[in-house]
Amino acid sequence: MPRLLRHVRTSTETLSPGYFSMVMATGILSLAAHLMGLPHLAIGLFWLNWCLFVVIGVLALMHLYWHPKRVRDDLFNHLNAPGFFTFVAACSILASQSLLIGGNLPLAALLGGIGLLAWVLFTYTIFTVLTVKQDKPELARGINGGWLLAVVATQSMAVIAALISQHVDQPLRMELNFFALSMWLWGGMLYIWMMSLIFYRYTFFAFSPADLSPPYWINMGAMAISTLAGSLLILNTPHAPFLNSMLPFLKGFTVFYWATGTWWIPMLIVLAIWRHGVRHFPFTYDPMYWGAVFPLGMYAVSTLRMMEAMELHFLGLLPHVIFGIGLCAWALLFTGQLRALHRQWRDTPA
Repeated sequence: MPRLLRHVRTSTETLSPGYFSMVMATGILSLAAHLMGLPHLAIGLFWLNWCLFVVIGVLALMHLYWHPKRVRDDLFNHLNAPGFFTFVAACSILASQSLLIGGNLPLAALLGGIGLLAWVLFTYTIFTVLTVKQDKPELARGINGGWLLAVVATQSMAVIAALISQHVDQPLRMELNFFALSMWLWGGMLYIWMMSLIFYRYTFFAFSPADLSPPYWINMGAMAISTLAGSLLILNTPHAPFLNSMLPFLKGFTVFYWATGTWWIPMLIVLAIWRHGVRHFPFTYDPMYWGAVFPLGMYAVSTLRMMEAMELHFLGLLPHVIFGIGLCAWALLFTGQLRALHRQWRDTPA
C-alpha cells in the first residue's frame, strides 16, 4: 500500500465525529469579520472553510468506509455520539457564509437542506440509540458539555432558515420564519433539559481536571447561537405578522439567552485557570479545542446581531474584543493542527 494511502487510512481510524467543529469555528469567525467590515479576512476564511469542509467530509467518508465499527461505536457512546451534530452546524455555518459573503442563495439553500436531513437523521438515531441501549454509564461518566451540540445544531437550523427567508418571496418567507421560530423554541427547551443534567453533574459529582474537556465551552456557545437566532427573528418581524405579535417575547428570551451565555464566560475562564494553573493539567493540542473557539466567534456575532435588532449600541466594543480573542485562539489551534499533521506524517512507517 502506498505510504500516502496508508497514512490517510491510519489517520482516519481515530477520526473524531466532532471534527467538523473546525469548520464551525472558521466559519463563524469569517461571518464575524464580515459583520465588522473586514472583507478580506472574511473572504479568505470563507474559501479556507470550503477547503476544510471538503477535506474533512472526504476523510469522514473514508472513515466510514474503512472503519465502520469505529463509527458504530461512536454512535453508541454517550460522550462521542453528540459530536455527529457538528456536521449539521457546519452545513448551516457554511450556508450562511455562502449566502452573506458569497451571495449564492441556491448553494446556501442546498447546504441548509443537507444540514436539515442530517439533523433529522442524527437527532432520532442518536437519542433512540442512547435510550434503548442496555449498557449505560452513570451520569458522571456519560454527559459533558458536548451534549449541547444537539442544541447548537437545532439552533443552526433556525439561523439559516431565518437568513434564507430574507431573500425569498411570500409565502415561503413566512413558512421559513415559522420553521425558524419552531426550531428556536425547541432548541431552548432542549438546552434547559440538558443543562440541568450538566450542572447537576458539575456540582454533585467529583470533578477532575481531565473532566473539564474543551466541549464544556459549548455551554456558552449554545446560548450564543440561540441569541443569534432570536435576533434574526426580531429583524424578520416586518415579514411575518405572527412574529410581530410575539415581539416582546422574542426580545425577552433573546436577552435571556445572551445573559446566560455571558454568565458562562467568567465561569469557564475560572475553571480553565483551575485546570491548567492550579492542577497543572498539560495544555497540548486536541482537535476538541475547536469546540472552544466556535463559542467565542458565535458570541461576537450574536452580540452584534442583538445590538442591531434591539438597538443596544451601549454594548460597544464587547463583540470586537471577543472576536479578537477568538481569532487568536483560532490561529494557535490552526498552527497546532498543522504541527500535529506533520508529526503524524513523520511517524508513519515508510
